Amino acid sequence: MLKKSLELLRQEAAETGANTLKRSLNGFNLIAIGIGVIIGAGLFSLTGIAAANNAGPAVTLSFIVAAVGCAFSALCYAEFASMVPVSGSAYTYAYATMGELFAWIIGWDLVLEYSVGAATVAISWSQYLLKFLSKYGINLPPQLVMSPFETATLADGSAVHGFVNIPAMLIVLAITMIIIRGTQGSAWFNALVVTLKVAVVLVFIALGWQYIDPANYQPYIPANTGNFGEFGWSGILRGAGVVFFVFIGFDIVATMAQETKNPQRNMPIGIIGSLLICTVLFVLFGHVMTGLANYTEFKNSAAPVAIAIEKTPYAWLSSAVILAIIIGYTSVILVDLLGQSRVFFSMAKDGLLPPVFSRIHATFRTPLQSNLLLGLFIALFAGFVPISVVGEMTSIGTLLAFVMVCLGVLIMRKKEPNAPRSFRTPLVPLVPILGILTCLVMMVSLPIETWVRLYIWLVAGLIIYYVYGQNNSKLRQSQVSINKKSLTLTHLLLVIVIPIILFYLTTYLVGPWILNSAN
Repeated sequence: MLKKSLELLRQEAAETGANTLKRSLNGFNLIAIGIGVIIGAGLFSLTGIAAANNAGPAVTLSFIVAAVGCAFSALCYAEFASMVPVSGSAYTYAYATMGELFAWIIGWDLVLEYSVGAATVAISWSQYLLKFLSKYGINLPPQLVMSPFETATLADGSAVHGFVNIPAMLIVLAITMIIIRGTQGSAWFNALVVTLKVAVVLVFIALGWQYIDPANYQPYIPANTGNFGEFGWSGILRGAGVVFFVFIGFDIVATMAQETKNPQRNMPIGIIGSLLICTVLFVLFGHVMTGLANYTEFKNSAAPVAIAIEKTPYAWLSSAVILAIIIGYTSVILVDLLGQSRVFFSMAKDGLLPPVFSRIHATFRTPLQSNLLLGLFIALFAGFVPISVVGEMTSIGTLLAFVMVCLGVLIMRKKEPNAPRSFRTPLVPLVPILGILTCLVMMVSLPIETWVRLYIWLVAGLIIYYVYGQNNSKLRQSQVSINKKSLTLTHLLLVIVIPIILFYLTTYLVGPWILNSAN
């Protein structure tokens, strides 16, 4: 299959001038970007869900298990980022190891994750903003905070249909304007909001610690009910699967490689550093929350943190947590938009997407036109589509990217063992294999509908690839001797058959074997 050489990727990374992205990020900026996307509202909701249904107070152990699972992939990302510091993340790594088609699949897959993720978060941001404003007697017209497919029941019992979710659209457009102005400015804005939301988490931990009731930790690991995943050690593992998705997002750091100073050093710092800091915060957060209230009190609660706050005399913490969620969502939207535009930038530079997505503004040194188009599309998506639709798109695509990156490290260690690596994944091949297995287990836990949606999206992407991308691929045009017809047929069979085989193996063979072994 057609692949990019390491030499070509390093040449791209070394490019300078007005038509290249500006290198302005350091290790601290990258850590802040990672924390910005990892710490979202999921911390305030999934912690209680995992404690109530799966792990009890041992949800802290679930966080550690999930972090270890993420670490396998993070270490592989760090090695690739130090070898080929080019925007595109898993897309670029797949191009160098598995070829253009698989690179397209991963890139197209990440586009779905980032765009749908940004729209989903924007809609949730709007809902939390309304909740926060209502505490101060400010109520916006319901028609202007819902999509046309949603209805709300007013106090008098009448039903009102939505028209457009204006707050969701405005936050996407506002963030788009910020990232257009330059990566350095976006990084400073992200650092500010990250500091604010981490401060709220630290305040909750510090103030709540003194009101912990040790009795709430008894038993620390509740006895298993007889069903896998309902407490006991299997509950800790299932809880890890629940909170695992809180950690997903550190991979976006890798999309900023071409805008990073000394990327060989700073990319591993950003990827691994953000994961370590968030793990410590999450463990402390879970410990305090389950210490303030018994884990059984979080059952069927949409706001478990509010229950824990009621055990303290600090009622104002409830508003602070809502504010932290709003701030947290803001930084998640920012990083999602940054990540998506950078993946599009890399794909367009390779000729797989129209050149409009790779044009750099002469002053801002950012892909302005790409940011505008994507920002407008996502804003319309957030304004007119209900969260029940966009929210169904889970992180299966991100997990698939993790699998590809871990597999890519194994391939590179075999084919390019002497290539310069400022960071090396330890214990190869053990760590990449464990990363692949961990991600496959998480994919197995997702419903079949998610697999179907992913498959449909990939088939749609395949059509675009063969209609436009393959014919405009710069790498393909430089190697005209390739038999295009036979290659197209081979690729078509691969893309249609491999996902079906992978789904069957993981869902009906590997998955049940792993679950039965753990039981």
